[in-house]
Formats: sequence, C-alpha cells, structure tokens
Amino acid sequence: MADFPTETHLFPSFDGVELAWTEMGEGRPVVLIHGYFSNAEVNWIKYGHAAKLAAKGFRVIMPDLRAHGQSAKPHDPAAYPPDVLMRDGFALIAHLGLTDYDLGGYSLGARTVVRMLANGAAPKRVVLAGMGLDGLVATKGRGGYFHRVLTNLGTFQRGTSEWLTEAFLKTTKGDPEALLLILQTFVDTPREAIAAISQPTVAIAGVEDYDNGAAHEVADLLPHGHFVEVPGNHMSAVTRPELGDAIVAFLAA
Repeated sequence: MADFPTETHLFPSFDGVELAWTEMGEGRPVVLIHGYFSNAEVNWIKYGHAAKLAAKGFRVIMPDLRAHGQSAKPHDPAAYPPDVLMRDGFALIAHLGLTDYDLGGYSLGARTVVRMLANGAAPKRVVLAGMGLDGLVATKGRGGYFHRVLTNLGTFQRGTSEWLTEAFLKTTKGDPEALLLILQTFVDTPREAIAAISQPTVAIAGVEDYDNGAAHEVADLLPHGHFVEVPGNHMSAVTRPELGDAIVAFLAA
C-alpha cells in the first residue's frame, strides 16, 4: 500500500480549548473519530485504516478528542460540560468549512457521531464501529467501568479486563485526571433519536465485542442501516485489517 504523508494541525474549539486533527490523503472528506483512551494515530493510522481510505481518494480527517492525543487536556471540570465532544465535533466541521462529507467513529467516537447526528449534523454517510445500542442509550453503564479503572490504577490482577484497559492507557500515555473528567460529558441518546438517523449507515463490530451491547441492534433500529461483523473483541477489532476493509467497502461503494 502507498505510504501517505500525514499533517497535524491545531485549532481553538468553541470554548477556546486547543484541539488537534490529523489529515491523510486528498479527495472526498471523511471525518473519523477515535475511541476513549485512544487517539487518531492509534485508532486510524497505525493499523492502516486511514491509508486504505486515502488510496480510494478520500481526505481522511482524524481529530484527537479533548483530553486525548495531541489535543489539550485541561484539568478544570468546567472544560467538560455535557456533550462537549459533540460540540467539539461541530467546531471542527465549521473550522474546516465542510458541507459534503462522511462521518464515522469507533467506540466513544461512534457515540460522539450519534450525538452529532441527534443535534443536526448532516453527513452523507455514517460509520458506527465498536458501539452497541446499550452504549448509546445508557452511557452510565460503560462509564462506570472506566471510572472504576481510572480511580483504582495499579490494583488490577494481570490479564483481567481492567488490567488490559490500564495497559492500553499506558501505551497511549493517557492523562487519567483529564480522562476521568470526560466521563461527566456523556449524554444518552433516546432510541427514537437513533431511529431518526436517515443517512445510509454501517454498524461494524468485532464478533466478540459486546462491551457496549450489540451493534446489530443499532443497525436494526436504523432505516438505512446494515451490520458488518469483523474478527476480534472491542480492543482487538480495531487492530484488524478487516475493520479498514469494511469501512472502505461501505464508503467507496
């Protein structure tokens, strides 16, 4: 596969907090939002997903969420109001002047996409990966798990889910204090708001991924949704080439 260069830029969000985004390729814009504890590099670039899209003629735009990656990580709770990630997403769309674009995300990124859609975002096509219906309509469940991990670092038995989550936090050099504050920003999306998403949408999940409930239930709720299963669980599916292949197959169709 061709080696596509990347460029990283900074911009002030709606409240002045400085956020980063990375671009790869030229052509039709697609905005891809990474998952919790992760960043654009790990989620989209490291395992080749962005390069596959760039090779198909896409301009891949990959923000680092507030408190993640190269974006600012404020420790002031006031910097984390409800739905702040949704508002950051709109700030990036406005900053780049995007009108005709596609929008996707993995895990927390997919939840952020749904919050944007519920608040008026109008992409042409939508990718929701690594996110089940439970994780959209009842965010406190998964948020409780991460709160337990972040407030008990260094105490988990090797090999447990919590230990693996903490290990991932270390690999991404995450800021536990800022990431803990992100949990207070989660907002549930009612089933009827999800069912009102009119865009063609693909829900993609690992065959062993039920961390946020069942992704096929999201697809079933959507008027133009379909479900694609890829190998892996919530942590490993994002590393598999099949994830990038599924995104490309949908967006390049």
